[in-house]
Amino acid sequence: MYELHVEDQFSAAHNLRGYRGKCEALHGHNWKVAVSVRSNRLNRLGMVMDFADLKVALGGVIERLDHKYLNEDAKDFAPGALNPTSENIARVIGLALGPEMPRGVTVSRVRVWESDITSAEWTPGRGGKRR
Repeated sequence: MYELHVEDQFSAAHNLRGYRGKCEALHGHNWKVAVSVRSNRLNRLGMVMDFADLKVALGGVIERLDHKYLNEDAKDFAPGALNPTSENIARVIGLALGPEMPRGVTVSRVRVWESDITSAEWTPGRGGKRR
């Protein structure tokens, strides 16, 4: 099994609906995102995929979140949708990246840091892999 890793970042505001504490109020983060993809075979050039292509795919997903109020401006977190927790942000990024991967390459992990010392990680469960 081979695995690639890339990182990016974005800035966004959110508040946690239904949370009792400071994070219930509107606040922002400079989020760091690390994505890992894997494949059990290499392409004709000896790569899982081009790092540049993975960075472009991640950049396209992050562009939907960057400088947004996630609770209102990002469709995945609009009222009645997912609460914009770090866990759900990681999941949304991972699921959005999946269809962008070349055949045989799957998203294996997405980690999102909301600060230098706190992060959440999503890994696909059953049915999360592209065939």
